[in-house]
Amino acid sequence: MVTTGMAPEKLMTARASGEGADQDAEAGDNSPPLRVFTPWQKIQILFASWAGSLACSLVGRSLRWEVHGWENWEAARQIGRGMIYACWHREIFPATWFWRNRRIVVMTSQNFDGEYIARIIRRQGFGAARGSSSRGAIRAFAELKNALDGGRDVGFTTDGPRGPRFVAKPGPVLLSKLTGAPIFCFHIAVRRGYVFRKSWDLHKIPYPFSRAAVFMAPPMVVPPETAKRDSAAKVAELQSTLAGLQKRGEEWMRARK
Repeated sequence: MVTTGMAPEKLMTARASGEGADQDAEAGDNSPPLRVFTPWQKIQILFASWAGSLACSLVGRSLRWEVHGWENWEAARQIGRGMIYACWHREIFPATWFWRNRRIVVMTSQNFDGEYIARIIRRQGFGAARGSSSRGAIRAFAELKNALDGGRDVGFTTDGPRGPRFVAKPGPVLLSKLTGAPIFCFHIAVRRGYVFRKSWDLHKIPYPFSRAAVFMAPPMVVPPETAKRDSAAKVAELQSTLAGLQKRGEEWMRARK
């Protein structure tokens, strides 16, 4: 399915009911107290979270969206459990807008950057499980599992939080094996945007009124009896799926030059 020239709210008729910050109380969220930061950091966090959420909303509303493969999202939803969304880290900005107000619980780091990112995504209707592959991972992973067991969706940036860029980590596969939830891979290509060349993920912020396309893959499920060797094969499948979606996005951008 391809849908063009429409705002996401018109594209997604299946949007979950209920929006806004009131959902945050239901979301897994083990944020550190703001007092652990210096006064200057507190000011930066408050400003960055407010400005970041506003920019996400203004830019997101202006983009001209296309959706390729919505039937794959529907297939994942029909499995009847929470879903595990998976994408690359550099797509956080457009993905936050596109999947807003779905109460998806995502893992964010416990550091300074993770704090303002968590506040931005909460403003967009997400929940935050605080941790990363290097710190607080077990607690955050348990929160994601609990969210899935309760019927909530969760999200991973599979190469985050620090790379290597475009190399999938095993988190989504392990979580699918534990819960039976499907992994739903997607990629967002942006026709024009600003690239942060010094960031490890080459993060790209769309320019207002640019074109954006979302590519979605069929869901994959990791059975609970999957052996360790087969789990590694599933990680390779995850890598291949995301790389394939990314290639489609690059071809889409070249066709519009």
